[in-house]
Amino acid sequence: MLVSLALRRFCTTMVILYNLFIFLYGAAAKLTAGWQPKAKAWVEGRRDMWHALEKIKQDSRPLIWVHSASAGEFEQAKPVIEALRLQYSNHRVLCSFFSPSGYAAGKKWSGADAVCYLPLDTAANARRFVQTVQPQLAIFIKYEWWYQHIKALHEAQVPLLVIAALFRSESVFFKWYGGLHRSMLGRVKHLFVQDAASAQRLQTISVAHCTVSGDTRFDRVVRLAAEKKPDPFFLAYANGHHLMVAGSTWPEDEAILIDALKKLPPHVRMIIAPHEITDAKLAQLQARWSEETELYSTVKDSAATKKILVIDNVGMLSGLYQYAQVTYIGGGFNKSGIHNTLEAAVWGKPVFFGLNYQKFKEANDLIEAGAAASVSDAEALWHQWKTLLENEALLQQGSEAAAAYTKNGTGATQKIMDYIQENRLLTMA
Repeated sequence: MLVSLALRRFCTTMVILYNLFIFLYGAAAKLTAGWQPKAKAWVEGRRDMWHALEKIKQDSRPLIWVHSASAGEFEQAKPVIEALRLQYSNHRVLCSFFSPSGYAAGKKWSGADAVCYLPLDTAANARRFVQTVQPQLAIFIKYEWWYQHIKALHEAQVPLLVIAALFRSESVFFKWYGGLHRSMLGRVKHLFVQDAASAQRLQTISVAHCTVSGDTRFDRVVRLAAEKKPDPFFLAYANGHHLMVAGSTWPEDEAILIDALKKLPPHVRMIIAPHEITDAKLAQLQARWSEETELYSTVKDSAATKKILVIDNVGMLSGLYQYAQVTYIGGGFNKSGIHNTLEAAVWGKPVFFGLNYQKFKEANDLIEAGAAASVSDAEALWHQWKTLLENEALLQQGSEAAAAYTKNGTGATQKIMDYIQENRLLTMA
């Protein structure tokens, strides 16, 4: 009896602390909005949100709520949303986001009927949101654990699916103080996890309502790659050359890329697609080897002839990997870590990246499969790159491993759709 009472008091305390944290987070965002662009977007995007959401009531069709943290997680949501729209065409889809980058990505995509920011996770906001949009089904992506929103869905008897989830041993769910997070798991209808290790960890805390489905991004990158048509401009640039395509790069990546390239033979070329495309960033990149660097915008109507071609636009990257022999994914020298390795691997291309990759399952898997390598500096990159350049059999082996890994990873979307249909979570037209 005393143990039960103490446990209830502890859980109550954790909820109070959680609510306090959410309040302080919202206050801090408002305080920093005056000089911090991301905070400003975060605050202003939520300012007229309720008025916009009220308009959703004017449409009587049932609604599916899909929530992603940011643009990266949204890529995992897209194949499921596309499948839902095909099978349940009488439903609307509302996509919500926590971050401004996710919201911006959602607004650009035609697959959603409505896009909004996630209201700050207070009890009042969560209840109001569910009552306003009245979802028939909610789907949260990967890491999105918002106590009040999950509680409000549960109280309204709206089934919640969490997809593409990963559970690491160091996660709060498995700590002695993780009761608040474990309570959220109990309010989820079903969990779709990326790997067997996640399912095994959940079993240690008596969570069995999960399926090992894999990562939905595999389905998306495979489909998008199949739709990409070769571009004569890039075919000509790659013809007769050994080409590296480096995507989503940062200045730290670009420094080692260009230093490594300078030590390689004349027939080696590189396409660089920077993560941030501003005049200042482009000027900084060009200055590293100005005589051998040109911008795509200046040569796209003629021909590229220099060793480095810089892509100074957005939206082209995923199709560029097809022209490469080897690829590089940026971000591995930043705290946030590497960007999307699957977009390169799906074309059957070996992948290089920096040191900060450990939290990215696909990067670890690609290394284990012999399709990727992490590099610490320009010397390490040059050595790895030169090895593949001089060993055609090794290059072919890495290419085949990358292609096989992405092909074998597909199927998560269908598993999720099968569950929705078998459990009749949505009504047909």
